[in-house]
Amino acid sequence: MLTFIQPIDPFVLGWLALCILSALYVAYDQFRNNPEPTVMRWAFILTTLYMGPIGLLLYVMADKEPKPGTHEQFTRPLWKQGVGSTMHCVAGDATGIILSALIVISLGLPMKWDLVVEYLAGFMVGLFVFQALFMKSSMGGSYWENVKRSFLPELISMNFMMAGMAPVMVFLMMGRDMRAMQPTEPLFWAVMSLGVIAGFALAYPVNVWMVSRNMKHGLMTERPSGSRFDVPSQPLEPQNVNHLNRSQGKVVQAPQGHEAASSASHAGHHMPEQDHPQMNHAEHAARVQGTQAHAHMGHGTPPQQAAASSPDHAAMGHESHQMQPNVTRPQLLSVGLISGLLLLLGMTWPATKVNVNIAAHEVGSAIMPPGMIMTPDTPADAMKDMSAVDPRLFRFRAAVTQQGDQTLEPAVQGGVKRFNLTVSAGQWSILKDKTVGSYAINGQVPGPRLELEQGDQVEIVVKNDLPESTTLHWHGLILDNEMDGPAHITQKPIEPGGSYTYRFTAVQAGTYFYHSHDKVDRQQGLGVYGALIIRPTSDPVKIARVRGLTLPDDDATAIESPAANRADLEYVIQLQEWLSRDGLTYPAMNMEGGLPNYFTINGKAYPDTQTIRMRVGQTVKVRLIGSNNNFVHPMHIHGGPFNVVARDGETLPDEQQFLADTVNVGPGQRYDVIWQARKPGTWLIHCHIPHHTTNNNTEQEGGGGLMMKIVVEG
Repeated sequence: MLTFIQPIDPFVLGWLALCILSALYVAYDQFRNNPEPTVMRWAFILTTLYMGPIGLLLYVMADKEPKPGTHEQFTRPLWKQGVGSTMHCVAGDATGIILSALIVISLGLPMKWDLVVEYLAGFMVGLFVFQALFMKSSMGGSYWENVKRSFLPELISMNFMMAGMAPVMVFLMMGRDMRAMQPTEPLFWAVMSLGVIAGFALAYPVNVWMVSRNMKHGLMTERPSGSRFDVPSQPLEPQNVNHLNRSQGKVVQAPQGHEAASSASHAGHHMPEQDHPQMNHAEHAARVQGTQAHAHMGHGTPPQQAAASSPDHAAMGHESHQMQPNVTRPQLLSVGLISGLLLLLGMTWPATKVNVNIAAHEVGSAIMPPGMIMTPDTPADAMKDMSAVDPRLFRFRAAVTQQGDQTLEPAVQGGVKRFNLTVSAGQWSILKDKTVGSYAINGQVPGPRLELEQGDQVEIVVKNDLPESTTLHWHGLILDNEMDGPAHITQKPIEPGGSYTYRFTAVQAGTYFYHSHDKVDRQQGLGVYGALIIRPTSDPVKIARVRGLTLPDDDATAIESPAANRADLEYVIQLQEWLSRDGLTYPAMNMEGGLPNYFTINGKAYPDTQTIRMRVGQTVKVRLIGSNNNFVHPMHIHGGPFNVVARDGETLPDEQQFLADTVNVGPGQRYDVIWQARKPGTWLIHCHIPHHTTNNNTEQEGGGGLMMKIVVEG
């Protein structure tokens, strides 16, 4: 199923569709209606495939024969000859560049080597395929003679082409949307198209100049005898032929009959007048004779083809086959120097802005958040870490009403409580009209609540369905080191498709939580966390187990009364921050471009957070968990102070408990507070940073984000 990930995606697909349709039209028209050498046809087809409607426009305006027999005259203007010259340059160079890009990416080479290989491949394909074959078609001679003849013009043209193409490709491929580095992504081809257009624009002026100086050929006409492009010849009277005044380099019209001569000679071997400043009178006479003898010869009919189609073709002058460059050495050196400097700038300037040491496979299809500062030393791992959740990797789409933090009932086998957790990417609803991409556990954010009793033996099987490795850490728990969870430190990460079983005995009691400990800022920020509540026990077997596994007189594992600090109700609050832009979700980070714009309690933003319902005189124990990554949240309850009874899972002695109406809950911290309903009404629990009680900087129904209601009845 087609998935649009970014707003630009429909335009990308639309542009690529236009490129294909434009190329199909040009291919059809070239082979059916346009009298050109085959190599030139393919040049227009390929360039139109790369440039889309722009290539089609150039073909129609500069090369497409308006009506039968007019191609020679239609293509005479120098600007059109420049288009033709640039077209077969771009066709070869761009084809080589694109093919080499595919090879380099498959080999895993970094972008800096990609540019070098692309340049060399583009130059070779342009020279050995399009340029040499085209010159052989138009000039005659051997293939290698034409390779030698084409080398310098092709080098200059390629330098200009790559100078325009390289920075466009690098900046767009390695900017924010790394899909542009992947040949399997439509964006890759759109970026290539833009690069070719930029290269064409920069190479066109120098190609016009080289055509005008006889260094390159432009457009040509080929009318094989007996083909559908063959135009019946008409005898001409010598006095009706245009004469070339070579002293002034202009066409001097005959006093009368010019229109007739022009019409009759249009199908001959016509080269732009400025292409042949050195043609002498004898050559001109031969040209007229050849035109009279057979008007079917095109601009670039190969000599052998001409001989085959008519013996009279041998009478045609050889001025087009002996084209001599009309350029001074200082001019050539100046143009060559400028082309080299532009190439150097185009190949090296991007390295001052982006990291060209990165290879495509290192970043995959990562998309960076808008506004993220990218520098030449930003590593690939950082880019992947900051990138958006790819909607194409979603394994589930949660219902709008789906709640997180649902208690997971264990399977008990041999006295061991066994939990199964699966981590996967999916779509989660934080508001009725707002979804985010998430990394969820068992399809919910936060993950399921694990309820234990002190002394329980636990097995937790974690299956990884994420597109990246993961682990789980049991925050604040005393357990064996190999069960602690930090990737590459206490365990190998759980690779995609793999699983790992954590085993421990819960020797503490209190409010704890679990979260990813592999790429923590990314995975925890996207939803890989959940509450772990361990209650005091009165079971003597469990008490004995705890005492057998812990140090004597360790306050952290002291046995507490289940009745201590009890309240009528209980509610767990887990805090989180989200960054959602342009339909994508990124891990919120406290840095430029990564700041969150949504905030949630138990996976929901106000006004879609849950409501606590109480009666006057009742108490509620609120377990506040800093499951977020970035900010300290001053959590405040309206309607009177609360009693702080525990911090970070440890119950405070009676003499250390205190009253407050706000506690600062930092990342990783937990507070247990008991609040009493003193007055009827609707009271709020919320973060006291105003921005954190908005949804994308706007309020809904009086607030947003980290806010929920306590409704107290009298």
